[in-house]
Amino acid sequence: MSVFFSRQCEYAIQSVIYLAQKKEGQLTTIKEISSHLKIPFHFLGKIFQKLSRKKLLHSMKGVSGGFCLAKPASEIVLLDIILAVDGPDVMNLCVLGYKECSKTEPCPMHNEWKETKETFFASLNKKNILEIGKNIKKDGYSAV
Repeated sequence: MSVFFSRQCEYAIQSVIYLAQKKEGQLTTIKEISSHLKIPFHFLGKIFQKLSRKKLLHSMKGVSGGFCLAKPASEIVLLDIILAVDGPDVMNLCVLGYKECSKTEPCPMHNEWKETKETFFASLNKKNILEIGKNIKKDGYSAV
């Protein structure tokens, strides 16, 4: 599991990258993605519901149904996926896990983490899924 994101968010990112490597508008089943990326099928279904509600995925029901990106991969940045799955509160979490960490009641790492976090989330808002998909080297994560 990543240091920053939930397992659900990690799976969402991997799945959207997978879909980005398909032809635009090509429908892909959850079963295919689940099998290829080794993500539990029902868990992925719940993730895709969130991504669909946030208009990142388009779904089509029926025998020839499936999912595709709702907009071009070049227009979806990592931060879009993270916010859709983990919500905006993920950007305000304390690095040490304290619930009451704030400017007025900072944890011992608050100021250092604030700078790092701002830089980190800014970079997630720049990197689009098309770029990431083209540069993926991890064996088995490519859709082609």
